[in-house]
Amino acid sequence: MTQRPRPLVAGNWKMNGLRDSLGEVSSICAAVARDGAGTAEIVICPPATLLMAAAAISEGSPVALGGQDCHNEPSGPYTGDISAEMLRDAGAAYVIVGHSERRSGYNEGNASVHEKAAAAFRAGLTAIVCVGETKAEREAGDALTVVGSQLAGSIPKISSAESIVIAYEPVWAIGSGLTPAPQDIADMHGFIRGRANQHLPGQGAQLRILYGGSVKPTNAAQLLGIKDVDGALVGGASLSSAEFMAIARIYR
Repeated sequence: MTQRPRPLVAGNWKMNGLRDSLGEVSSICAAVARDGAGTAEIVICPPATLLMAAAAISEGSPVALGGQDCHNEPSGPYTGDISAEMLRDAGAAYVIVGHSERRSGYNEGNASVHEKAAAAFRAGLTAIVCVGETKAEREAGDALTVVGSQLAGSIPKISSAESIVIAYEPVWAIGSGLTPAPQDIADMHGFIRGRANQHLPGQGAQLRILYGGSVKPTNAAQLLGIKDVDGALVGGASLSSAEFMAIARIYR
């Protein structure tokens, strides 16, 4: 029997958080130290301005940190950008790439996401590659086609199940309070695992596939119990240590 991959619960703070917010990082680390995190790995992705301070707080803790985006080059004349190497140097172990807010708001296509995921591999970071369809694409029956195309264009050939995580986030569910039907999530995650096995031959069963999109304590048990869901990419609820840990504790 194939062993399931270790669950991952990652918090994406997006463009939220000032220095006062570091108290939430302290609270998460304290909760994990006190109660453990069960079987799950815990990752916090704060804004880059807080990453080094968060790393100082989490030093010695099993709580890992991640960036929210990276440039594909290791350095250069790219004002305002941050390289994967810089994130690693600041204390990150993960980086989110291809989030729908980057794909839509900054016109990042699959090729760009592919380059960023490869940059994460180069820097020794684990890339959390986001995929997902819009409401119009799902209603048109194109969800699998869209996600399949994103997977094919975004996963570098150099990747392995240990160096990459896939996060399925239906665009229409992010921050909306809406979630797909459990069977729709199961179908999509099963599809992603099958496609991933084509891109990473023989490793599909070990790949972690997260669900994201309005995950909160009240629906986490149902969502995280769905077949082929190996954790969650949490948005708004991750800004509260209490809510975030309530989600992570599903795996206790």
